[in-house]
Amino acid sequence: MRPYRALTVLALITATPAAAEDTTQTAPDMVVTATRIPTSVENIAAGVTVIDRADIEAHGYNSLTQALADVPGVHVSPSGGLGGQTSVFIRGMNSNHVLVLRDGMPISDAADPTAAYNFGIDTLSDVERIEIIRGPMAALYGSGAIGGVINLISRRGTQQGVHWSGDLAGGYPALVRGNVTASGVEGPIDFALTAESQSQRGYDSIPQRESVYTGVPQGFRDRILTLNLGYTPIEGTRLSLFARAQTAYFGFDTLGSPTYDDSNSIGHTASLLGRVGGTTRLFDGRLESGLFVGRAQEDRRYLEPLAPADPNQTSADDRYHAYRTDVQWNNTLHLDDFVNQQWLSASAMTFGYEYTGDTAKVRTNDNYGGYPYAESALASMVDDALYAGVQTTVLQRLTMTGQVRHDWVDGASPSTWRLGAVYELKEIASHLKFAYGTGFRAPSLYDRYGIDSSGFVGNPTLKPEQSQGWEAGFITDVGTPWRVDFLTFGATYFDQRVRDLIVGVFSPIFTDINLGSAHVHGVETEATLRPAYWAELHAGYTLLNTTSVGQSSAVGSQLLRRPQNEASFDLTLKPMTDLRIITTVIYTGSAHDYLYDNSGNGIGYGAGQHGLVANMAANYKLKPQVELYLNGWNILNSKFEPVNGFQMPGPTVLAGIRFTT
Repeated sequence: MRPYRALTVLALITATPAAAEDTTQTAPDMVVTATRIPTSVENIAAGVTVIDRADIEAHGYNSLTQALADVPGVHVSPSGGLGGQTSVFIRGMNSNHVLVLRDGMPISDAADPTAAYNFGIDTLSDVERIEIIRGPMAALYGSGAIGGVINLISRRGTQQGVHWSGDLAGGYPALVRGNVTASGVEGPIDFALTAESQSQRGYDSIPQRESVYTGVPQGFRDRILTLNLGYTPIEGTRLSLFARAQTAYFGFDTLGSPTYDDSNSIGHTASLLGRVGGTTRLFDGRLESGLFVGRAQEDRRYLEPLAPADPNQTSADDRYHAYRTDVQWNNTLHLDDFVNQQWLSASAMTFGYEYTGDTAKVRTNDNYGGYPYAESALASMVDDALYAGVQTTVLQRLTMTGQVRHDWVDGASPSTWRLGAVYELKEIASHLKFAYGTGFRAPSLYDRYGIDSSGFVGNPTLKPEQSQGWEAGFITDVGTPWRVDFLTFGATYFDQRVRDLIVGVFSPIFTDINLGSAHVHGVETEATLRPAYWAELHAGYTLLNTTSVGQSSAVGSQLLRRPQNEASFDLTLKPMTDLRIITTVIYTGSAHDYLYDNSGNGIGYGAGQHGLVANMAANYKLKPQVELYLNGWNILNSKFEPVNGFQMPGPTVLAGIRFTT
């Protein structure tokens, strides 16, 4: 079964094309991240997108940013190719308002000045599934989950015996990629071991329109090793060990003024993640309980030696080290056996505790135009939290959810909550959905304790940023006598406000204070048309309006780099039983941005470019266990600048072979 992908807040259903005479629908996909309880997407009062392993391979996604690029309500803002700093905005919220999880553990970077996650590094060889939840989710996951949550779920052994899978590919320009996974179940042990290595020449991210463009590419290479090991001594109990190591090297460009195309800037990241724990079922399965302890370490270095021809005379050696300890005690109590009422079903309660301890070490030493600049931070922060939630279905029509969470984080104690309801109109094959929730983001360690040589001093009295938002919409299925899932369409209106945004001011020293606020609202629409068993068209459109107050770069105007409208079209054709061709077209509207002219000089804020990017993937099943594939990205050679001053990577083609045993 191909799970549902690219669903709106209303969880639009996209089932695998069935045979022409088939009049049954594929069972809906089950999602855990949205409520902590496995729930079908059609009964989730939130914006849900699921991208599973089959989708990753069918579309040829190599990186997380490629997978997220055509998700409704999600905007990817890359500064170059793989390795380049990349932000992801969900429904117009800041990139540090998006919480990233690895198997439920938060992995945002505590050493980043804003505690944002860098989406530009992740590849997908060890990922089984990506669950994207749009809307405020702090009531479930705490700080940072204002705009939404992205959960990267790792590959795991599920079949008896030892099974191998992997692929080997090469392409243009100078791209080589290989990965292999050994997974399976042997007695009480399940395992999945993934190794990846890839290298690519890449492209110059400086726009070709600029006179300083040289064409010197920013390359990328990485190595990944991931182990997911489980032991099931008795039915219902599993002990687990997860370990992941990644190292990556990449080139990058920095935008000086004037811009200079420096070819010797190198970035390096090394990350380690380990987690141990266990889950068990108690009281005849009525209570499911899990305890996990995780430790993550992220080390980043950006080195820019002095180039004699650089008019800015820039050099840099910047180092960021982040350490995180995360402890979770998660419980689900199934209430159906305790509340024996026919009009109530699928009732469950969740509750638990989470401890997160962060430490950041930052040391930067830069020189610009003969003037030195340095910044540093050495600080720690602890977040303790209790949460609880409940979910039930009334009269097999109305599914209601509610969550509440209280955090104690670095002197603050924010409480957040969320309510949601989904009403099924079976008579017209529709679902109506509504949700309201609050969220917060704790100040970063640099916000509180950082210093720099230009006079900035962190503010330890900062309050968390606060948000509240609601959404409402519908989803409808339209069938025909020959195809029950002929058309699925829906729309969602969302409205969210953020206050106490952290803004830099001079008062009487340069520091951060809680001054800014923002309002975002818009509409997500999505439709999936299945006119025949060999064809499926999926389309999505997002209309976004953002305004800001108290942010010096865009006071009273649109928030930076949030396009007012985006659209994506995904056409899947199966002209032969063993051949599948997928064409994806993504349109990005103009966004408010800081602009650079054709000489590479900054000219102030204004409307950025709009752009169109086309990708294509073809997969041919040579044998049941062997598949050939050909992937192309930006095949029309779009010169679009998703961030003004940084151009999309040029045409990239990858051909390879994929196998399973």
